[in-house]
Amino acid sequence: MPPNIPLSDIDYVLPNDKIAFFPLENRDQSKLLVYKNKSITDSNFAHLSNFLDENCALVFNNSKVIHARLLLQNQYGANIEVFLLEPVYPTRDIATAFSQTGVVAWKCLIGNAKKFRDAISFDVMMRGLDDEMINLPLVSIDETEIRNQKEKFKDMVSITAEKGDKVGDAFLVTFMWEDETITFAEWLEAYGKMPLPPYIKREANATDEERYQTIYAQQKGSVAAPTAGLHFSKSVLQSLENKNIALKHITLHVGAGTFKPITTDSVLEHEMHQEQMMITKDVVEFLLENEPKKIIAVGTTVARTLESVFIIGAKLYLKISQPFQVKQFEIYENVLLQEVSVFNALTALKQYFNKNNLLEITATTSLMILPHYCHKIAKGLITNFHQPKSTLLLLISSYLGEDWRWIYEHALSHDYRFLSYGDSNLYL
Repeated sequence: MPPNIPLSDIDYVLPNDKIAFFPLENRDQSKLLVYKNKSITDSNFAHLSNFLDENCALVFNNSKVIHARLLLQNQYGANIEVFLLEPVYPTRDIATAFSQTGVVAWKCLIGNAKKFRDAISFDVMMRGLDDEMINLPLVSIDETEIRNQKEKFKDMVSITAEKGDKVGDAFLVTFMWEDETITFAEWLEAYGKMPLPPYIKREANATDEERYQTIYAQQKGSVAAPTAGLHFSKSVLQSLENKNIALKHITLHVGAGTFKPITTDSVLEHEMHQEQMMITKDVVEFLLENEPKKIIAVGTTVARTLESVFIIGAKLYLKISQPFQVKQFEIYENVLLQEVSVFNALTALKQYFNKNNLLEITATTSLMILPHYCHKIAKGLITNFHQPKSTLLLLISSYLGEDWRWIYEHALSHDYRFLSYGDSNLYL
C-alpha cells in the first residue's frame, strides 16, 4: 500500500477571480506555461509546436461530452434535475447504450430527489432538417433522404422517467418512449443540456455547445470535457503535423467524479471514480511503434488511460484475473506489475487482440495516480490548472513533485486563468 499523503500536500488558495467562467474568443489564444529542466517559460498555446519535435508523440482523448443534464418538473410544478452518470440497462457499454430504443436505465444524480416520487412524463421536440443548417450543398442531398429524415424526426417524442433504487449517492432512473425509430442519443441530444462544471453557476449557452467540446471529439459518453484538449484548433494540429509529430486518439469517458474533491482525512481513503475506456488494436500498435519517443498525454484523462493500458497489458502478461478492470491501488500493491516492461505489457495486449480476433476492447479503470508514481508510457503532459484538494493535483505532482506548488504560484501571479476554461500547461 502506498504511504499516506496529507491533504495539505495538494492544497492551495485559488481566488475566485482567477477562475475562467467563460472561454476565450479563440481556442488557441490561451496562455501556455511550459515547464522543462526546472524552469518556466510563458508562451501562447498557438505556439505549442515550438516546444515539441518529431521525437514526440501526442495522444488525445476523443470522448464527446453528452447532454447529460435533464431539467424536469413533477405534476405539481416542482423543478427536478436529473444528471446522467452511466448506463445500467440493457447494457453497461456506453457506446451501445446510446443506440438503444424504447427503454434505457441510467445511474443518475438527482437534484430535489424528494419531489421525484411518481413517474414524470415530458415531451421532446425533435429537430427536423428544416430546423438544422446542413453544411453540404442542397443539390448533393437526395430528396428521398430528406423526406425520410423528416418522417423519422417527428415533431414530438413523449418520454416517461421513473426513479428507482438508490445506488450510493445516486439513483437508478428508467426512461421509456414508444417511438422505436428514435434512439436514446437522438432525444437526449434534442432535450438535454450541456453539463458545465459545477463551479460555473450559470446555464450553458450556444457558445458552450461548441467550446466545451474538443474539435476532435467523436465517441459520445463523457459528462465532463477532457479540458486539456479544448485549446487545440485546426491550425495548432496542422502545425504539429508539419513537424512530423505523431498524433493518436484513445477514448476514456470522463465521469462526474473528476470534480469530486478529496474530503477524507486521508488521501488514501478517497474512493476513486470508475470510468469506461475503449482500447483499440491500432492504439496498442501505435504505442509499441512510438515507444522510443517521448509520448505526451493531452490531459490527465489520457495519462490515466495510458497507465491503465499498461496495467491491463501487464496483467495479461502475468496472467492475472480480471485484466480489463483496473482497480484503484493494484499497481502499488503488486510489485510484479511494476516490474513488467512496457514492451512486454503492450505486446501481451496486442497478442490478446490477435488471438481473439478483436479490434477494440472495453475496459474500466479506477486508477488513482499518486505522487512519486513512475509513469510507464506518458513522459510528458499537456493539462489545465486544477482545483485544490483534487485527485488531478495528485496526478500532476507525480510529474512535478513539489515543483507543482511554485508553478501554480507563478501562474497565479502572472494572470493565468484556472480550471476548465482556463489556460494550459506543458510539462516536459
